[in-house]
Amino acid sequence: MPDSTIRDKRRSSVKRLLEVMAALRGPDGCPWDRAQTHHSLVPFLIEEAYELIDAIEAGQDDALREELGDVLLQVVFHARIAEERGAFSFADVATSLADKLVERHPHVFGGEPLAGAEAVREAWHVRKMQTRHSALDGVPDALPALQWAREISARAARAGFEWNQRGEILAKIAEELAEFRQAVAQRADGGAPEELETEFGDLLFALVQLARWQGIDAEGALRRATRKFIHRFRWMEDAIRARGLQHDRQTPSRWWALWAQAKANAK
Repeated sequence: MPDSTIRDKRRSSVKRLLEVMAALRGPDGCPWDRAQTHHSLVPFLIEEAYELIDAIEAGQDDALREELGDVLLQVVFHARIAEERGAFSFADVATSLADKLVERHPHVFGGEPLAGAEAVREAWHVRKMQTRHSALDGVPDALPALQWAREISARAARAGFEWNQRGEILAKIAEELAEFRQAVAQRADGGAPEELETEFGDLLFALVQLARWQGIDAEGALRRATRKFIHRFRWMEDAIRARGLQHDRQTPSRWWALWAQAKANAK
């Protein structure tokens, strides 16, 4: 198929998508779609993003294609609402994105070539810092907490506020753990629950620093650990059902014995 035919087909696909969205939002469209706003769509955008992550981690191309479409729907939806307000259109979104990509990649579009991904990242950091008041500017507060902590600490580290060696982070974790244990004891004696939460947060933040130092994605690591827990817990449920027993009648010692078996089976 000639390149021009492929381009025309792709353009017609995008055009059809925009026309379908316009019809859904039109006077004779869907009442639910017509009622949506930028704010009402936020939960769906977050949900679709996480479903896309699931598809990526599952390595299933059919699911990946579908979830990418669902994320694109959110972009088209917001663009259509904005166009109805007279703010901007989907074409404006695409144009500004293309312009930004060209601006951010001068080594590709007419500038001096850069050797390797790290050099590109460093050049990008230098350009961005020229437009920021603080090294922490531009990190969205709405990020998942572990990712937010990592990005904030990474920005601070790039500015020079960084650990000198891993042992310092481990010592900090030990310090925060001791403070958390103290807060637990104080809470048992009638201490404020806010102090317990504060110390737990400090401990989590220190753990995220260790993960970043070691090149570990804390968010991804916790997701994988949670999936592992789900797999093992479901194995325990199956084991209980196979014996004709009920979950809510198992003793703690029995649960932990099953947990040890689940771990052994996984190995």
